[in-house]
Amino acid sequence: MSGENNETLLPGNELVSRGLADLARGEISECSLLLLVARPRLTRLGIEIPERPLFKPYEHTLYCRVEERLGPGAHSYYNSLLRRIDSYAHALEREQSRADGKT
Repeated sequence: MSGENNETLLPGNELVSRGLADLARGEISECSLLLLVARPRLTRLGIEIPERPLFKPYEHTLYCRVEERLGPGAHSYYNSLLRRIDSYAHALEREQSRADGKT
């Protein structure tokens, strides 16, 4: 694969990259909130995601952000974000499982 990191090929990688960059800058964005929602699973997979205390649960904060931007379309977009981060985590689990089998 010409030296490319396999994680860059995973579905949803752009959301993870953007979310990590936003968190590094201390920015609470849709992408960073999505990572905070998925933090327990992603942390188990070796991705360091700093915790950010908020007044509401991360899921609620993310939904409110999406709703402010999209109005009535918020529900389906919010669900698509959750599906994309789940796809990313599932694909990363598969990659790690394959890598573990090679050792």
